Amino acid sequence: MNLRIILILGALSAFGPLAIDFYLPGFPAMATAFATDEKHIQTTLAAYFLGLSIGQLAYGPVADRFGRRVPLLAGVVLFTLASLACAYAPSLDALIVARFVQALGGCAGMVLSRAIVSDKCDAVASAKVFSQLMLVMGLAPILAPMLGGVLVNLYGWQSIFIALTLFSALCALAVALGLPESLPANQPRPPLSGALRQYGRLLKDKVYVGHALTGGIVMAGMFAYIAGSPFVFIKLYGVPAEHYGWLFGTNAAGFILVAQINARLLAKRGPAFLLARTIWIYLAAGLVLLGISALHTEALWPLLIPLFICIASLGCIIPNASACAMSGQGARAGSASALLGCLQFSVAAGAASLVGVLHDGSALPMAQVISLCGISAVTVSVLTRRFQLARG
Repeated sequence: MNLRIILILGALSAFGPLAIDFYLPGFPAMATAFATDEKHIQTTLAAYFLGLSIGQLAYGPVADRFGRRVPLLAGVVLFTLASLACAYAPSLDALIVARFVQALGGCAGMVLSRAIVSDKCDAVASAKVFSQLMLVMGLAPILAPMLGGVLVNLYGWQSIFIALTLFSALCALAVALGLPESLPANQPRPPLSGALRQYGRLLKDKVYVGHALTGGIVMAGMFAYIAGSPFVFIKLYGVPAEHYGWLFGTNAAGFILVAQINARLLAKRGPAFLLARTIWIYLAAGLVLLGISALHTEALWPLLIPLFICIASLGCIIPNASACAMSGQGARAGSASALLGCLQFSVAAGAASLVGVLHDGSALPMAQVISLCGISAVTVSVLTRRFQLARG
């Protein structure tokens, strides 16, 4: 896969992180503009998550029937128009609807970028490309809030959605001019009427579901970290808010570094081999984090070491789990990618909510969810490996 296509897919993969993290600094200004509080502004985030879950399942069968390029271009255009609607929303209700529609468009890039990689690459090459795309997943949560904060301070919260409009318009142009159709012309095109049956067959594939859930469960651990770390770092251990980004960025840098190391290791070992071993590192670090959290240490640094290992290991686990799940999907790669994203996102979003439910004023809830994710991921990974060996 050439560099131009990888860059386009990387930009498309950024839609999700940008649309989520970019506008967070604008919450106070948006609350003032709509004469409400930040709790109600957060409903715009919930609307986006709902749109992501629903939209991914819709794109898969459409992409398998009509190809990748046309649905992708339609989704990017929809995201562009919805972003513009967000910028000029006259009320909070209108903004909520616009955010839902924005998610319906934005998830096209998430689903179809995986399908395009699967069309063009085998399992090992797919894992390498997914590792390269992890750069976006690692950098976006670092850069997006900082850039969003600058825009809000200079031009107001609407400027964030104007920036998203311009970015997605450029992506639409890149797709139109630089991204060829990846679905082979001689590939069978399943009818849309069989979409539910296709999803049913995928859900019966124990190896596919196992790899999808393994990636989703460890991603849930990352969501638990994202949800719990502001309280643990800032409120519990007194880290200044302006320094929180440095700690968050350090863990993201570890994630990026390991993803690039993974791409090199794949030249010698397959994604299934690396996945089966790295998952144990995640579990061990999660259990150490849980033990240290239970001690209620006065210093923060003992927590930071196992937490760094947990987040960094995801740079190997997530791309390899995705590559293993997508391997050999062929004509149903679009549906497989859609269900993969839906399963992973649903599990991950649930973990973030669980951190809030367990909140007790300590670091334990975050550590408990992360370690639970480690135990669950190892269990699912071991069972999936057995299913794979039994299949031959």
